[in-house]
Amino acid sequence: MLNSRQLFLKHMAQTSPAPLALEIDRAEGLYLFDQSGKAFLDLIAGIGVSALGHRHPRVEAAVLEQTGRYWHTLVYGEYILTPQVQLASLLAGQLPGLDAVYLVNSGTEATEGAMKLAKRYTGRPDIVACRKAYHGSTQGAASLMYPVDFTLPYHPLLPGIRHMDFNSDDDLDKVDQRVAAVIVETVQAESGVHRPRPEWLQALRRRCDETGALLILDEIQAGYGRTGSLFAFEQYGIRPDILLLAKGFGGGMPIGAFVAPASVMQVLSVDPPLGHITTFGGHPVCAAAALATLQVLLETDLIAQVPRKEQLFRELLVHPAIRELRSAGLWLAVDLGDPARVQRVIGYCLQHGVVTDWFLFNDRSLRIAPPLTIEEADIRKACAVLLAGMDASA
Repeated sequence: MLNSRQLFLKHMAQTSPAPLALEIDRAEGLYLFDQSGKAFLDLIAGIGVSALGHRHPRVEAAVLEQTGRYWHTLVYGEYILTPQVQLASLLAGQLPGLDAVYLVNSGTEATEGAMKLAKRYTGRPDIVACRKAYHGSTQGAASLMYPVDFTLPYHPLLPGIRHMDFNSDDDLDKVDQRVAAVIVETVQAESGVHRPRPEWLQALRRRCDETGALLILDEIQAGYGRTGSLFAFEQYGIRPDILLLAKGFGGGMPIGAFVAPASVMQVLSVDPPLGHITTFGGHPVCAAAALATLQVLLETDLIAQVPRKEQLFRELLVHPAIRELRSAGLWLAVDLGDPARVQRVIGYCLQHGVVTDWFLFNDRSLRIAPPLTIEEADIRKACAVLLAGMDASA
């Protein structure tokens, strides 16, 4: 009889030639556990998903309570479902002016919905995106990606996509009256954690206002406390026209959203109606988990703790191998300058019970994005393993 690893390799669709193949038996808090009981400190939170750690008690209780009431009912938007309504209401309360929430299943779907909404609302054909940004892998979202290393075999993708450099003042003139929307990560993720210059993001906001283009801010990774505020854009004195959420939004359950003013969102419901539909988006169990996650973030000081924890990482991660250390709250890129060395450090960390990773468009840097619930002792433990890995990888 084949074991689970053999069945995984035989029947599960693979996304790389050499999957990590870490077999997970259970997870709790900051840790993943394999079948032997070995614990792995999850220093990437499932790529930002487990913002409150694994199986947070409040989130787990909300999931269990909702499964005792009802699961799927009907295509999203037809019935009044309490978890959806409460989630949308609480979320809109944190986003003045963005009062209509469209719940979907993932970040990619949030991107797709926002692209459609912007084109429908403005009647314009083009979209501007940043180079080295990542907004998803479906054909529409993948059309936004540049360079095309990961997308070229699937061309042609959507037409009308323009690209600009993140933080480039010279590229702002690419936003003109043909542009329906500019989509930007508030903090660029897969290039290796790059913050925007405040004056650039504010200039981009003004340029969109001048041309009538909508500004879509992708906070799928940057949102939900990761950077030290509930939403990263709050630190820059601007507001988007459409906000994208997913990953940490669900506290470990699959859910995303695009959020806009009701005056904008309403165009999806008329001429024709059903302008955007989803079968499972806002699934009641996932919505209950997302509601509990937001409540925990609003009722505790986890977000307020982020700057102190970020500073501790920065103080501890000092090593000759580190070329640069970039951070945006509890989200760091440790640049080692060498992809092979990054892989050796990742391997060492895994052997010693710490899970880390690299970035889609930056394989020279280690990704650190732990649950917000990480404490000082855990940070010290993680950094000790990382530094030992850098020593061993020389």
